[in-house]
Amino acid sequence: MSKLQNPVQMAVIGAAHGIKGELRVKTFTGDPLALADYGPLYAKDGRAFQILDIRPAGTVVVVRLKGVNDRNAAEALAGTELFVDRSMLPDDGEEDEFYHADLIGLEVRDDTGVIGRIVAVHNFGGGDILDVTLAGRKGVLIPFTQAAVPHVSIADGFVEIDPLAAGLVDDEESEAPGGSGFDPKGRPRGPKDAGGNR
Repeated sequence: MSKLQNPVQMAVIGAAHGIKGELRVKTFTGDPLALADYGPLYAKDGRAFQILDIRPAGTVVVVRLKGVNDRNAAEALAGTELFVDRSMLPDDGEEDEFYHADLIGLEVRDDTGVIGRIVAVHNFGGGDILDVTLAGRKGVLIPFTQAAVPHVSIADGFVEIDPLAAGLVDDEESEAPGGSGFDPKGRPRGPKDAGGNR
């Protein structure tokens, strides 16, 4: 991907749609139809793709790409991930909106200090989940909600988690003598909106 300095995945191509080269595409944009607003999209190998037409189709969009004119050409692109450079994305989002690419690599802190690092962000349909590698332990998944991650500082390079809300300690352990020493009282609780989205 030599053309992009800081690639951000925007979509992945799925199956061919029909016989005229259209493709089913899963997008990772807030508005799936906005995929066409970012200019050319790039594959990992540096190939550029220009969207000629896009329309919604259930949970995906159907896209017609320049130069893809038949089903065989469309089928050859199945599984291709599409990227743009981070510089193409606007920085004027809401206060609690973050690009997944900006979260990856951030330190994870709790009351005791740095405990790990974010290695990926997933969404399996129930909201964003942070994949965190903890020092001396294998990775854990933490829900990216206001309760579990009450503070995010992209500029300072860290997120602060609530170990209880993040599921890293049991409620009984936090209250038992000799437990983790974490006091859940006074911590922000509950998501910012009813869906638990940040």
